[in-house]
Amino acid sequence: MQERAGIGSTVVIKGELTAHEDVVISGRIEGSITVTAHRVIVEVGAHVVGDVRASEIAVGGTVEGSLKAEERVVVHAGADVQGDVSAPRVGITEGGLVNGRIDTRAAGAAALKAAS
Repeated sequence: MQERAGIGSTVVIKGELTAHEDVVISGRIEGSITVTAHRVIVEVGAHVVGDVRASEIAVGGTVEGSLKAEERVVVHAGADVQGDVSAPRVGITEGGLVNGRIDTRAAGAAALKAAS
């Protein structure tokens, strides 16, 4: 069974969030999010103010901060990312917005360096 933590739509967290399981955010988080070897999903209507680091990141809501993923970042239609995106693979669905720099090279180089 895969573990998954959920942040409900009426929940507001102010501070740092760390986890070692998938995290699904439906509410608001003001602070950094670090998820080791798992995914972060920012659902439609959710709002994150802070940097997000995870293996994979999927955004359907709003993020004001940088996104850094070891594998990939996906920005879905209607999502709004105000910050830099760094991952070996980045996908932006038509209607998704990224206002920042997208770096696929640096993330891949960091993963290669860590594997050596």
